[in-house]
Amino acid sequence: MSKLFEFSTIKGMSLANRFVRSATWEGMAGDDGSVTPALMACMDQLAEGQVGLIISSHAYISPEGQAGPKQLGIYKDDLIDGLKQMTDAVHRHGSKIVVQMSHSGCSANPKITGQTALGPSCVEGISPSACREMGSDDIKNLIEAFEQAAKRAREAGFDGVQLHAAHGYLLNQFISPLFNKRTDGYGGSVEHRYQVVKEVLKKVRSIVGESFPVLIKLNSQDFLEGGLTLEDSLFIGSLLEKDGIDAIELSGGTMRSGKNSPSRMGISGEDKEAYFSEAARAFKKSIKVPLILVGGLRSFSVAEKVIEQGIADYISMSRPFIREPGLVKHWQSGDRRKAFCLSDNQCFGPAMAGEGIYCAMDRKEKNEVKQA
Repeated sequence: MSKLFEFSTIKGMSLANRFVRSATWEGMAGDDGSVTPALMACMDQLAEGQVGLIISSHAYISPEGQAGPKQLGIYKDDLIDGLKQMTDAVHRHGSKIVVQMSHSGCSANPKITGQTALGPSCVEGISPSACREMGSDDIKNLIEAFEQAAKRAREAGFDGVQLHAAHGYLLNQFISPLFNKRTDGYGGSVEHRYQVVKEVLKKVRSIVGESFPVLIKLNSQDFLEGGLTLEDSLFIGSLLEKDGIDAIELSGGTMRSGKNSPSRMGISGEDKEAYFSEAARAFKKSIKVPLILVGGLRSFSVAEKVIEQGIADYISMSRPFIREPGLVKHWQSGDRRKAFCLSDNQCFGPAMAGEGIYCAMDRKEKNEVKQA
């Protein structure tokens, strides 16, 4: 049997295989961030497709931290019942689900939130809109918001939580020297830039307990001049391990990185897959906690090599599961062909238009068959 289908655990969370659905904004939540039938059906399909661990779309922990329309929320107790129905749907199929807790910081959308975006610093030319530098009370409120979101996650039946510290969102902004120009205890050295993440992790752990898995999504680097480097990221990884993180999902880049970062489009061959592998190798040399690798994985053979060669412990994918929520089930049945995903990014267009995310090419092909 392939190592990809081995039973494993992350801090006591039992997983049927080593496949992870990376957090994906579906654009299917209600206007208030609530779970809808469409979003629940999406999770149900992933679980039925035998994805071992599902990570929810980035769920905003505070109203001013919302990034986009119809984004999942976990910022108030009224949302718990819907979230509980979603976790129950996943558990019926034997899969596990972790909620990604997020605040978009300077990347928040004021047109949606009706509030000025908050960030570690106000850096001209970096933020997509006006951004106010956070004061001590703002930071205190942020840490409390993560704590309360984690409490709701546990009450809603999630199997763990993931802190979103990648892709130019708030926790990534704090650890990145490009976004963080503070001169207090939260800025300057890498240890100081990490301080907010450390305090969030400590608070979350205090509310969920020692046995509840707490994961983090971390940039290997920002791929921006003056941004987070691999060297600093490795050091932060060691600090996270020391402070009790249970697993790290390794990614990279921000919405501003552009051509500086590996392209998520046009992944036409195996040589273009797993583009954060070298960073993952470096992480595996410096940390012992489980490492989850995301980034352009499309082929079973590449995923298997990543595990067999010890590059990472888990395989995380996003776009392939948009088109094929049953991909893992196909692979486990012996059908090892490459994922159908064309890496054209057309799947996010419908979500931006308010229709919810779906594979545009798959929809087009199915419509052509109907019309034939």
